[in-house]
This record gives sequence, structure tokens and C-alpha cells, in this order.
Amino acid sequence: MSVNLGKGQRISLSKSGGGALSAVRMGLGWQAAQRKGFLAKLAGPREIDLDASALLFADAQLADVVFFQHLTSNDGSVRHLGDNLTGGAGAGGDDEVVLVDLARVPDHVDQIVFTVNSFTGQTFAEVQNAFCRLVDETSGAELARYTLSGGGTYTAQIMAKLHRADGGWQLTAIGEPATGRTFQDLLPVIVRHL
Repeated sequence: MSVNLGKGQRISLSKSGGGALSAVRMGLGWQAAQRKGFLAKLAGPREIDLDASALLFADAQLADVVFFQHLTSNDGSVRHLGDNLTGGAGAGGDDEVVLVDLARVPDHVDQIVFTVNSFTGQTFAEVQNAFCRLVDETSGAELARYTLSGGGTYTAQIMAKLHRADGGWQLTAIGEPATGRTFQDLLPVIVRHL
């Protein structure tokens, strides 16, 4: 059973039958919003390149990052399955996927922050049906979904974070809008959530 997360809401990542999850998938999906006006309809939707990134932190210090130019963390516990330059899945499947093998995440890494940014610089007003979701990679069950708020003049969002708590992992939906084309641009905003 999936939980639709609100900003700041937390959920524990333990299986309903007991035990901890071993691997999760963070999926990102989006569609370009339809243009308005007669000529815009002829041209069709604009291509928008959203990028998912996973930033690994140890004691509030950036230890590693997984994104379209560095698809696997140095320890191999986090993998990005590739860059999607146009989106399209939106309300359906995932356009970009980051896999996290929780059992392999090094002990010193205590938080993994997921971000999304518009590499091509369009604002989220030009995006529709955007979401991120957390899936139990073993069973395929969707655990949580966060709908990225549409509209607005921002080009990025700090989506959510996985963090160690009480001997396991928890997910917190952050949902903070930001401005930036890359994860580096978002670091000052991310630091406030560590």
C-alpha cells in the first residue's frame, strides 16, 4: 500500500511483515505541459530535460553523488539507470530511476538526498504530471509517492531524503522548490535539510 507523501512527512522503511527493506528504487516521471494557443498546439509539447540525482552525505558532508554524468556511487550501492532527455511517462512509469541497495550503503553514509532539476532551464510551470516515488525493488510494491507541485517559477526541487534512524532507514518528503540547473546549484538549499 502506497502512501502519498505531503511536504515534510516521514515514513519508516520497514516491511509490513517485519524486517528492513534491502533495496529501493526512486523513480521520477514527468511530461511537458501542453503549450497554449493555436500555433503552440501545432508545435506540440516542448521537450524538457529533468534530471534526478542522489547525493550521499556523511555527517552533513557530501561524500558522493549519483547523477547523469556519474551513474554509480564509488561504493556501488547507488546506481542511476540513465538520463532521459524528454520525459513522457508522467502519470505512468518512471522516466529516470535511481536504485539504492540499502544493505550496501557504507555505514558512514547517514543520508541520501534526492533532487530533481531542469537541466534545460524550463520552470516547473512547463511540466505536468511530475512525481517521485519510492518502490520496494524486491517486491515491486510502491511504498510512497510525492507529487511534485506543478507551476511556479522554480527550476528544481529537493524531493526527499533517506536517512538512518532507529537502526533502519526512514524516508522524509522535503518538496522544497529551488533554482538551479544542476545538483551543485542546489547544495545551499540541501544543507538546510540535513
